[in-house]
Amino acid sequence: MSPTGSLKVYYDGVCPGCRRDRARYERWAGEAGEQVTWCDVTTYQQTLRDKGIDPQAALLSLHVEDHTGRIVDGIDAYVLLMQRVPRLKPLAWLMGLPGVKAPLTWCYDRWVRRRLAREGRLPD
Repeated sequence: MSPTGSLKVYYDGVCPGCRRDRARYERWAGEAGEQVTWCDVTTYQQTLRDKGIDPQAALLSLHVEDHTGRIVDGIDAYVLLMQRVPRLKPLAWLMGLPGVKAPLTWCYDRWVRRRLAREGRLPD
């Protein structure tokens, strides 16, 4: 996963925490953040479908498309984003380790489902 080229991030723009995370990322990324386009999954549902991604699945997991059109989701999507920010590179490396990635994925998936259920937006 190379930290070069443009990225499209499909994220939950309705989620206040997700919007805060986006703003923090943009602050920390500096110029690297200029190559990132943020796409709210509620607005880009047809685009997601055209790319073979169920918009409901996009609510459950962050999706990032690189400049070649390759799409990664979940923890891999976070790693791809974080690799571009110098202060987050060590954390991105750690998150990508096999012994860390699996439990982190489990925790992330559980947290997202709880948040969406609490908001009444958990997909069927």
